[in-house]
Amino acid sequence: MTRPRLPGDPPRLLNRMIRVDHAGEYGAARIYAGQIAVLGRGDKGDLLRHMQAQEQAHLDTFNDLIATQRVRPTALLPLWHLAGFALGAVTAAMGDKAAMACTVAVEETIDAHYTAQIEALPDTAFRQTLETFRTEEREHRDIGLENGAEQMPGYRLLTGIVKAGCRAAIRISERI
Repeated sequence: MTRPRLPGDPPRLLNRMIRVDHAGEYGAARIYAGQIAVLGRGDKGDLLRHMQAQEQAHLDTFNDLIATQRVRPTALLPLWHLAGFALGAVTAAMGDKAAMACTVAVEETIDAHYTAQIEALPDTAFRQTLETFRTEEREHRDIGLENGAEQMPGYRLLTGIVKAGCRAAIRISERI
């Protein structure tokens, strides 16, 4: 049962945005943790740590918003904790090109997601935050492409599966 809205509560749309974006950044940080666990000592380690640090900064922002805006986080964080790490570790175990393909798929999905949110928002500090984060997500996508993602055998299949999973996670996390 949901409580009635109180004066000062953020609008429901904003609640959903904060909830799903928090979940997404949490999952992204876990994906990079999985990739670093497998590839962290190799030549992609510093690159993966750079992207993970940016995702952690995004997550820290959403952790603050969850608290200050009194938004309930998704109940699925334990699932995203495991699934994110597993996705990162499995794709990294397939090789650095597969890890980069995973990065491209995730970041392209998040880019589209943030773009839709930005278009739905007035010019606010939250919108500007999303625009900054979207720029960094695009940077991650570009890093993946520059590091051979498309050269991975089965690139289209892997990215299609990862994108479908990300879109499903987005839809679920908005509500649960």
